[in-house]
Amino acid sequence: MDKLEEIFRLQNELNRRIGVNLPPATDEEKTKWVLNYTRALQQETAELIDSVPWKWWAKYQKFDEQNAKVEVVDLFHFLISLAQALGMGAEDVYQAYIKKNLVNHQRQESGYVKKDETDSKHI
Repeated sequence: MDKLEEIFRLQNELNRRIGVNLPPATDEEKTKWVLNYTRALQQETAELIDSVPWKWWAKYQKFDEQNAKVEVVDLFHFLISLAQALGMGAEDVYQAYIKKNLVNHQRQESGYVKKDETDSKHI
């Protein structure tokens, strides 16, 4: 089992332990969990920001790199759960990443001077 598959397995195990079975059975439940995980990701991002001295006017702040790393891992927990809520497994995420990465490189090669909503439709 590769590492990404193991992460998905572990997250599924944790979610089931706390009573969350993904993917949700109904569109209503899916909507609820996508919103829940998106909000959780926003909060974890805020906590990551708080690890960095972003107040340029405050001299007392220090970069808490250890906590920043923990917050990145928390983001992974919720991001994997979000993928699972959308019915995606490790292979799905990997394949979508490969395709989107190619699109991003193509955008850079073309100068990315125009937004093209259709360039990611195949993902």
